[in-house]
Amino acid sequence: MKRLLIPALLLAAVPASAAPRSETAVLAGGCFWGMESVFEHVKGVTDVVSGYAGGSASDAHYENSGSGHAEAVRITYDPKQISYAQLLQVYFAVAHDPTQVGGQGPDEGASYRSAIFPQTPGQEAQALSFMAKLRTAHVFKRPLTTRIEHGGFYPAEAYHQDYARKHPFEPYIVINDRPKVTALKRQYPSLFRG
Repeated sequence: MKRLLIPALLLAAVPASAAPRSETAVLAGGCFWGMESVFEHVKGVTDVVSGYAGGSASDAHYENSGSGHAEAVRITYDPKQISYAQLLQVYFAVAHDPTQVGGQGPDEGASYRSAIFPQTPGQEAQALSFMAKLRTAHVFKRPLTTRIEHGGFYPAEAYHQDYARKHPFEPYIVINDRPKVTALKRQYPSLFRG
């Protein structure tokens, strides 16, 4: 997929907050290994946890792909350094393909869907507004498939955490995830943290 720069005008009205606390975002966009790898390289992000969003805690396990969960990441960030809108910019432009139906890349099924799990009403309003602006500006040639969903977040098994960092030469990581980190560095150098 050709990676697109999300126009800066979509972010102009939403500067990083002056609030002195951490905030969290939960985003689903295919395999959580790649999502985690991208967001670990974003300035202002202090922690990224791979896990499952939606569904229930009792069946939040990797083997339960039909449980209604989405593979997702919980991103903890400093709103003084990066805004939620900037995280959405990276999410839509680099971290995954928001137009793909039924999965992402080689991964198929509903657990690999594109979904935003807002943590506050403000995040939901921003996400809806951001997606509306993307549609109006015709940034993508195909329709967005990203959905706004609600539900809990459940950390994935320990062996999934920091997977790309621990297994940088695994073929899946080299083919599917490393190019996303390279795209982040190339397209958004001011947001990139090595």
